[in-house]
Amino acid sequence: MLYTGAEIVLKVLRNLDVEYIFGYPGGAILPIYDEIFKQNKIRHILVRHEQGAVHMAEGYARSTGKVGVVLVTSGPGATNAVTGLTDALMDSIPILCLTGQVPTHLIGTDAFQEADTVGITRSCTKHNYLVKEVDLLQESILEGYIIASSGRPGPVVIDLPKDIQNSKTIYYENIKLRSNIKSKKKEKDKQNTQMQINYAINLIKTSKKPVVYIGGGLINSGHKASTELEKFSKLTNFPITSTLMGLGAFPASNKLFLGMLGMHGTYEANMSMHDCDLMINLGARFDDRITGKLDSFSPNSKKIHIDIDPSSINKNVEVDLPIIGDVSKILKLINKELTYSKIKKLSFTSNWWNKIGNWRKKNCLSFVNSKEIIKPQQALVSLNKQILNKDFFITTEVGQHQMWAAQYIKFEKPKRWMTSGGLGTMGYGFPAAIGVQIAYPKSLVICVAGEASFLMNLQELSTVKQYRLPVKIFILNNRYMGMVRQWQEFFHGGRYSESYTDSLPDFIKLAESYGIRGVRATQSEDLEKVISDMIDYDGPVIADICVDEKENVFPMIPSGAAHNEMKLKDSDNIATSTKEGKMLV
Repeated sequence: MLYTGAEIVLKVLRNLDVEYIFGYPGGAILPIYDEIFKQNKIRHILVRHEQGAVHMAEGYARSTGKVGVVLVTSGPGATNAVTGLTDALMDSIPILCLTGQVPTHLIGTDAFQEADTVGITRSCTKHNYLVKEVDLLQESILEGYIIASSGRPGPVVIDLPKDIQNSKTIYYENIKLRSNIKSKKKEKDKQNTQMQINYAINLIKTSKKPVVYIGGGLINSGHKASTELEKFSKLTNFPITSTLMGLGAFPASNKLFLGMLGMHGTYEANMSMHDCDLMINLGARFDDRITGKLDSFSPNSKKIHIDIDPSSINKNVEVDLPIIGDVSKILKLINKELTYSKIKKLSFTSNWWNKIGNWRKKNCLSFVNSKEIIKPQQALVSLNKQILNKDFFITTEVGQHQMWAAQYIKFEKPKRWMTSGGLGTMGYGFPAAIGVQIAYPKSLVICVAGEASFLMNLQELSTVKQYRLPVKIFILNNRYMGMVRQWQEFFHGGRYSESYTDSLPDFIKLAESYGIRGVRATQSEDLEKVISDMIDYDGPVIADICVDEKENVFPMIPSGAAHNEMKLKDSDNIATSTKEGKMLV
């Protein structure tokens, strides 16, 4: 029996147990939409903008560990998806994006809604395909799905000319995919890994001032990785810190957790990183927001880097021991050796913990509260207090609110925190929250937003309304592009060029126009009640939290500075504006 290309697309996706497609129809993709209409196994979520579709798929993928599937048309449909695809690539999110394309005989003729999708997305995808033969369609989708979800995850684009969608071919129930993996190479890698594990154990045993540094790769490795990390922590008593993307991989309540490190990380985390003699990097990529000034980054430490992506090894920071592989598997091997060695706990790190304890006494996340005006930190502290015992997920937009959320909301489990790390995409958080809510309809899903970021993709309020999704949008409204204003204050002499918004909508009226509840807090005394009303309401809510316009995010490592040159408050006499720093901002 012969099937059209469009039928094959749906058959392959169903066999891959795809539950949701986030998409927006258009002329070049209509045959697939026709097939969606004829079935009821896969649910299509109609977005209002293709960027929103990819961010929704990201939220879905990150919270579930599954591949997020996107369906968009040719030309502007595909180009609108580019920001989301780049975001997914930077943050290692598995996305399968199916794009419509003009018929094969019109490719290269500047046909209506034609764009070189493969060329445009080559630099922002893990792999991409232009399917010019219907006989290759099934294999391309299967292979693309596997590529997206294997190794270091990432986005894959499959460009589908309209005539390929209408052409017919055979569907194979069992199709053999090409494989370049050779058993001899596996055996060699196994031998090399054991040698590396032995070296790692030796470094662990001889360390006096160790730090474990976890990233998003540990979360991508699955729940087993977090389990193995907790085992490792019990065996070693090593302090643990996290990147922005790694939050939740290790319980925030654990006494070994130092909090987030990097530009807006805790004092104890950054000082530990600077002074340590052994750094164990688990699934992080040494990006510039973590390392600060590279030639002063953890200058006296031996460095172990465990990562599934070989290209991340020695890319930014040269390490002493690279181990390429899945973090959970490598940690399991290390734990096995530590247990076999009968090392219950490396207690000789007690002096190191005393030093860390003194750094903790700085209480670097403390802030001066106000009875007159809502401090953004207090808004997040209050939110955290009310959701702590609930089944919650947090997404964020990008800016000051994102950093405050990372600092003050405590995550005990992985896959509960979704934010844009590598690309820093304003407009990410709200559609990502929709994707999470689709995956977990009964859970509390909150998007912590800034008013400027929320405006980027607020059209997805229509999606929330259509599917009756109880997403909560918690806006820290300071009327500024807050992080831009902060950098302008520190690096550009307080010249707040175009960072203030004069014409914000009334967010309560905006909510009501979509049939959504709107609540507002303007004074500290209103905060607790507004938050509880937002949480308790059985439906979507926009909470407009009017916060201090001038508050800055601290701690802060000034751009171009080292970890031990932190600014803890505005009055700290530490240079925030250097020629080198301005270049790095």
